[in-house]
Formats: sequence, C-alpha cells, structure tokens
Amino acid sequence: MNAPMVEMRGVTASYGASQALFGVDLTLPEGGALALMGRNGMGKSTTLKTLCGLLRPSDGRIRFAGSEITGLPAHRIARRGLGLVPEGRRCFTPLTVAENLTATARPGPWDLDRVASLFPRLAERWDQRAASLSGGEQQMLAIGRALMTNPRLLVLDEATEGLAPVVRREIWAAVAQLRAQGGLSLILVDKSLRELRQVADGAVILARGKTVWAGDMGDLTSEGAARWLGV
Repeated sequence: MNAPMVEMRGVTASYGASQALFGVDLTLPEGGALALMGRNGMGKSTTLKTLCGLLRPSDGRIRFAGSEITGLPAHRIARRGLGLVPEGRRCFTPLTVAENLTATARPGPWDLDRVASLFPRLAERWDQRAASLSGGEQQMLAIGRALMTNPRLLVLDEATEGLAPVVRREIWAAVAQLRAQGGLSLILVDKSLRELRQVADGAVILARGKTVWAGDMGDLTSEGAARWLGV
C-alpha cells in the first residue's frame, strides 16, 4: 500500500503568543482529493500555511509523500512537489501571463500548452500583463502557475472566492478535469459544499483550530454540515 500523500498528526501552531491550531489531524491518500472545511477563522488557512512551511508548527508531525517535513522551510517543501494556489491569487502583476507561468516552470508534463488546454482564456492573453487581467483570469493564472511546478499535490485556498458565477463554474470544471486526469492529489478549501461534494473524496472539518470531523465526503450528513459549517 502506498504511503499517504499528506499526514498531519496533532499539529499545533501559533502566531507569536496567540495559538491558532490546537490539534489538527489530517490524512490525504495519494491521488485523492480532500475538502478542508470549517467556518471562518477556524484554522483552515493556518493549517495550509503549516503544511506548506510558511508557519512552523509548535508541536505535532507532518509527513508529505512518505517523508517527514515537520519544520522544513517552504522552498524545500515546494521542491518535493507541493504546489500552492494561495488565497488572494498573488500573481506577479508586472509580468505577462506567459512570464508568470514560465517563472515557476519545472520539468514535467505540465507546460504552456497543457495550461492553455485547461484554461483557454489564458492562451488568448499570453502577452498581457497580469495586472490587466480580471480577477477570474488572475485566479486561472495562479492555478496554472502552480501546475507549472509539476506538483504531486495541488493545494487550492479559496480558489473561487469573490468570483462571478460563470467564472466559478470554469474553475470548478478545471478542478473536475484535474481529478479526471488522475495522478495529482488535491486539497481544497472552499465554502461551496455542493461543488466540493462533486470533486472531493474525503473531508476534514476544523473548529477552533482542531479537527472535529473527518471521513468520506459521502458520510457528511446535512446535520453534520449544519452543526459544523452552518449550512
């Protein structure tokens, strides 16, 4: 049996004197898709920062692709195959679309042609500066930029937040396409339970910085969603 792509056990973390995580447990099988959910301020983004090496955990263990990564800096974790699409997109706005994508490129199956196939809008704007793109196009660029690193795990933090419905549908269609193609593990943070149910195998729900529910997405009842998510 393959080792899990991600395993977090008893992870705690703080911002200075303020503790944010109080015991996060999370497991993502290789090739799986996991929804990381919870109300606002419950620790989702902090969990991702800790996983990606942007915040050092104060306790607990984190393993990625079978190796211990607890406390490693972000650049070393990224080189092992973790691609992050951060909340807020954070494109290199002075650079063109093509320059944004090539800036992060690493050898592998994801190249400009494949990103263009996933997001045809970007192919129409290769020479435009990222600053001139719409919010939805910048989000597509952020996803394409992460894919150009040829990751084993793609982490999407609120990838559809604040976007128009038509663009949200395009993003979710792209995520579904990534799932159908296989070979890539996914962690998804989003508020749309309906769309998450369509692409995620499993779910972890956080409350006050701690894992309060974990299991198959199909086992998350409407009562559980109402209790922990308010939906």
